[in-house]
Amino acid sequence: MNDMYRWSLFALLFVTCMEVSIQKKTKQGPQTLSRGWGDDITWAQTYEEALTTMTESKKPLMVIHHMEDCPHSQALKKAFAADKAIQELAQEDFVMLNVMHETTDTNLAPDGHYVPRIIFVDPSMTVRADLVGKYGNRMYTYEPSDVPYLAENMKKAKRLLHTEL
Repeated sequence: MNDMYRWSLFALLFVTCMEVSIQKKTKQGPQTLSRGWGDDITWAQTYEEALTTMTESKKPLMVIHHMEDCPHSQALKKAFAADKAIQELAQEDFVMLNVMHETTDTNLAPDGHYVPRIIFVDPSMTVRADLVGKYGNRMYTYEPSDVPYLAENMKKAKRLLHTEL
């Protein structure tokens, strides 16, 4: 009986240590839909959900294509999340979606499949080809230093919505 008590105590101690070890290895909590782009923003779970929400809310959709292991995506994510103006615009005036996989809509890759890539779609389901970044070879990409330019494009998307629709 004494040996059984010792083995049970040992097993309990072992399991507890393993749980602590696993929790330390996964420093972050559970993955949210924000994926680090802004926890106060309401994020759509899928492209289809984003389109439905966009048409119902009459807000433009902002789709962020990125990859977890891409240093350019990570740098842009950090700058995006740190910019209060962008966070406020995203939270109040846009339907937001960030994806780490390609959608079935080929309109979301007008000049290729690269990351990071940010596409604006208006509630009439039109991809805004007039809202692009600064780079001719990757028209829809932004770098961390381009965050003010991205904020301007977000404001333009919001203005265009009210003047064109």
